[in-house]
Amino acid sequence: MTSTATHQTEQTDQAPLQLVVGGMTCAACAARVERKLNRMDGVSASVNYATEKATIHRADGVTVEELIREVERTGYSAEPYTPHAFPDAGDADNRRVRMLGRRMVVAIALAVVLADLSMGLAFVPAWRFAGWQWVLIGLTLPMVTWCAWPFHRNAFRAARHRTTSMDTLISTGVITSTCWSLYVIVFPVDAAPAGTGVWELLSAPDSALYLDVAGGVTMFALAGRFLEARARRSSGAVLRRLAELGAKDVSVLRADGNEYRIDVADLRTGDRFVVRPGESIAADGQVESGQSTIDTSAMTGEPVPMEVAEGNPVTGATVNLSGRLVVRATRVGADTQLAALIRLVEHAQADKAAVQRLADRICGWFVPAVFALSALTLVAWLVTGGAAHQAVTAALAVLIIACPCALGLAIPTALQVASGTGAKLGVFIKSHQAMESARGVDTVVLDKTGTLTEGRMSVVDLVTADGARRDGHPRAGGSPADVLRLAGAVEDASEHAIAAAVAAHARAELGDLPPVAAFTALSGLGARGTVEDRRVVIGSVRLLAQEGIAVPGALDEARAGWESEGRTVVLVAADGIALGALALADAVRPSAAGAIERLHGMGLRTLLLTGDNAATARAVAAQVGIAEVVAEVLPADKEATIARLQGEGHRVAMVGDGINDAPALARADLGLAVVDGTDVALAAADLILIRDDLDVVPTALTLARATLSTIRGNLVWAFGYNVAALPLAATGLLNPLIAGAAMALSSVFVVSNSLRLRRFAPSAATGDFLTDHLADADDADDAAVREAEAGARGGAR
Repeated sequence: MTSTATHQTEQTDQAPLQLVVGGMTCAACAARVERKLNRMDGVSASVNYATEKATIHRADGVTVEELIREVERTGYSAEPYTPHAFPDAGDADNRRVRMLGRRMVVAIALAVVLADLSMGLAFVPAWRFAGWQWVLIGLTLPMVTWCAWPFHRNAFRAARHRTTSMDTLISTGVITSTCWSLYVIVFPVDAAPAGTGVWELLSAPDSALYLDVAGGVTMFALAGRFLEARARRSSGAVLRRLAELGAKDVSVLRADGNEYRIDVADLRTGDRFVVRPGESIAADGQVESGQSTIDTSAMTGEPVPMEVAEGNPVTGATVNLSGRLVVRATRVGADTQLAALIRLVEHAQADKAAVQRLADRICGWFVPAVFALSALTLVAWLVTGGAAHQAVTAALAVLIIACPCALGLAIPTALQVASGTGAKLGVFIKSHQAMESARGVDTVVLDKTGTLTEGRMSVVDLVTADGARRDGHPRAGGSPADVLRLAGAVEDASEHAIAAAVAAHARAELGDLPPVAAFTALSGLGARGTVEDRRVVIGSVRLLAQEGIAVPGALDEARAGWESEGRTVVLVAADGIALGALALADAVRPSAAGAIERLHGMGLRTLLLTGDNAATARAVAAQVGIAEVVAEVLPADKEATIARLQGEGHRVAMVGDGINDAPALARADLGLAVVDGTDVALAAADLILIRDDLDVVPTALTLARATLSTIRGNLVWAFGYNVAALPLAATGLLNPLIAGAAMALSSVFVVSNSLRLRRFAPSAATGDFLTDHLADADDADDAAVREAEAGARGGAR
């Protein structure tokens, strides 16, 4: 959780400081550290639980050491954040997931055996054998010590600083139920008669064992914490993937003319460095010598490579495809576009993590209320003349009943079922925060290249010099098939992306292609070669002009029309005569138009956001049915567009696939990435579309809303059960057997409610119904949550 500081610091020219805060286990921890820092004079801090970072604005005179000591006094660790140093953080996340996973597996195995054995012995006394209680203790102790240690450690840390959290409740419940069970085994007491009829059934015998409760709480809490840790691990993955895009070392040219391989961190502005084919460009710079083709898709998302020569600018993290380049660095380190992209993602994640979780809101009241009620129960029994063991039993029963077994299942089970259902439908759900974000989405922003389109160039049209199209008949200038065969033969010898698209199309249309002789690649212009004893030239209009080849009017008119639509044009000539032209474009996905129609049917606004030129963007938007277009934008502009929409009051979902989409995906309320997109985009997104079909987008939104509705219903039931059971426990009316059965039934209800998601099967006709139904369900859930919160506050009084 991230909250804004409630006071302003004096103005300072110091840049914001970031600290990595260790030991936080919930949003309340982040709020606690934030409050502690903000009490310091001249400090304004914002703490992000998801990324475990504190962003601090400080006045002159406030040192880093003072800030770290203040965090440590709160009970957490802190150290200065080193930009883009992510491997250690990734290792720490992985270690935490593995640690929780091992404890969870052991807890599940022991809890299942313990529950079966204790239930059977409780209901069938004839099955009891000598020392059966100690067998149950033997099964319980590993769970309540080693397995539950993370909760105990966090509870002890909170207690040292006079605070509480859900870990406090879990730890206290586990410890008290285990200790009381040990007490009644070692020092059994006789149960006092409690009446007849139903009151005899509900009365609590003092010899009750709560070991299965201790084991169940540990198991369910670990399962929830394990799934949460896996989701949190992904928040740093996008930053690590971005950092991995950059070059690790670089060949620098020194004054003596020799090359020296150095670490990229040692590169300085003004240094000249060499980039060979296949290498990533180490920093932003300007080409001093050489010609090459650069794959810029990492930064622009567009599939067409860029030709560069002396004097052209180049961007770090793009890839040199062909020739050798000598580049003079103009921006290095934290000043490069890649570093700016990483900062955008960091800031977007920090803002997005500010979404308040429902469970945290209720726990803020629930945990103190339970402890207060337990203390009041103990005092009330003693004051009214109850026996000491009865008072202790009732007080402990309050703590035990309050242990959130069903709460531990509420989110994980819904997510697990939704994940399985989503996988069948083509959606991978990364965390329950995605469900909360999907609830209020009213605007869907889509990237063009690789999202609405296939993300690769393909031949979409062909015309001959005298106007014949690809399906026309032979003319004096040659048939469309002749033009395609000659073009495909020459381009088949080239590695250029456009050449590969032409050759692939020719082979698909005509089969085998004739061989080419005397092939020559002309950087930035095209290529030439000899095919079937004909001297073929293929490339731009500038290349044909250099070769002295005139372009007929009909051909030039077709070229101009295609280029106005944003298509790439390749001209073909043989023996000095222009024969035809091919138009290439990034083809629109077949499912795009239907998906947009479904989104509109759900009442959602759509917008196309792309770095491509405006003409191409408008053509694609018109083809799929999108009215609003924002084109020719950089990654920072994409993120800014999302922020602008949010500033206007919209809840925004972003669908993208490229590295340049990562800041926008992280900034959006809900990020959706197509599965064949870049690793960076997949890491930044909340939902991953694992089917090559854009119709999955509306499906993902409706599934997310349905899952959130289920989660909220589970949480309401889990807290509602505890609120209803607490008075019975406090008055001594809840038999442990009945309490255990009720707790089991509560968990069964949560699981059953989650399993309803297996029947989720949206269709194009259900969009409006689902939207309306889920909105009504959310309103009902909100009312129930408010009632639960009021009940928890009332318990505290």
